[in-house]
Amino acid sequence: MKKGILDGIVVLDLTRVLAGPYCGMLFADMGATVYKIEQPKKGDDSRAFGPFINGESAYYMNLNRNKLGVTLNLKTPEGKEVFKEMIKKADVVIENYRPGTMEKLGLGYETLKEINPGIVYGCVSGFGHYGPYSQRAGYDIIGQAMGGLMSTTGWPGGQPTRTGTAMGDVLGGLGCAIGVLAAVINKIKTGEGQKVDVALVDSVVSSLEIITQIYLATGRIPEKIGNRYESAYPYDSFKAKDGDVIIGCGNDKLFKLLVDAMQQPELLTDEKFATNAQRVKNHAELKPLIEAWTIQYGVDEIVDNLLDVGVPSCPINTIDRVVKDPHIAVAREMFVEVEHPVAGKTTLTGDHIKFSDRKAEIRTPAPILGQHNFDVYEDFIGLSKELIEEYIEKGVF
Repeated sequence: MKKGILDGIVVLDLTRVLAGPYCGMLFADMGATVYKIEQPKKGDDSRAFGPFINGESAYYMNLNRNKLGVTLNLKTPEGKEVFKEMIKKADVVIENYRPGTMEKLGLGYETLKEINPGIVYGCVSGFGHYGPYSQRAGYDIIGQAMGGLMSTTGWPGGQPTRTGTAMGDVLGGLGCAIGVLAAVINKIKTGEGQKVDVALVDSVVSSLEIITQIYLATGRIPEKIGNRYESAYPYDSFKAKDGDVIIGCGNDKLFKLLVDAMQQPELLTDEKFATNAQRVKNHAELKPLIEAWTIQYGVDEIVDNLLDVGVPSCPINTIDRVVKDPHIAVAREMFVEVEHPVAGKTTLTGDHIKFSDRKAEIRTPAPILGQHNFDVYEDFIGLSKELIEEYIEKGVF
């Protein structure tokens, strides 16, 4: 088996719960050596988050696969020294504590770069490491709310809605991974390290793309519009005989193909629908005309018909359909079976980044708490077994 594309890169992962662990997971899937450093006895908070398999958190197992697990108490003098020894041999450290926490421990970026000038320090927090809100606590829902995403998610007249998954955390994790990888490339070229500061709120704001531009360009405050898109129509969900179907026409050519499939050529001669801009303006009139056609057929029948003529369309999959889909689950390997020492056979979400030669893949299950203490501390920084045992007894590990 070929090694991953990040083979040789060493990451110290101090993160917990979601945004930071997701970032570390991407590095580990791509072949980096990632040391998951957790608090002795307790570990990552997400070890207590359900669902559980044989008492092991599936939440934790999914985000921490491929990592080597050690425990370390950074509040002890011995723990600080051990961490500094690890920094000397690492390429990257990632953390998602509240800003200032690592500085209070005497382990902030300015201290760590004196030990290793090439260290890349990635941090994810709610509001970033500077600015008037930097000391506020940050969770995914706060990122989604403060960043504006919730105000535009949902149906007209309805309540602001959080996305079904922790998208603020995922966006923060992705942003940190991208920034850290850019800093690693810079380190390779210059030998200099870098601090990478990513905020959940900033990440959400960045993801809004056209939403913020509507206000900045026109002064109009975007509101909740359901499944419709602001910049193209028909680009929406439509009622079918047995559910709802997605139709996405991003240009005039695709709209013509849709109209041909519907056998309603009169729509092409109606000035209200002649261009994409007109269709966006008159979407409320166009939607029921399309639904009068879709409601006659089942979702799969509509999708097959439209795909055959080149119109983008799909069902709105429930999760049971996603995990059984032959393209997603099988061909693209987005669900992978892994044997865990306690949970047994589990299925985890695969890595979405595909390389032509060296796969990003799940090689090993998530560690149980402190599983690799002896291997890592002996092999990586040369501690004796006797000292490791002593530190375990003292609560350092």
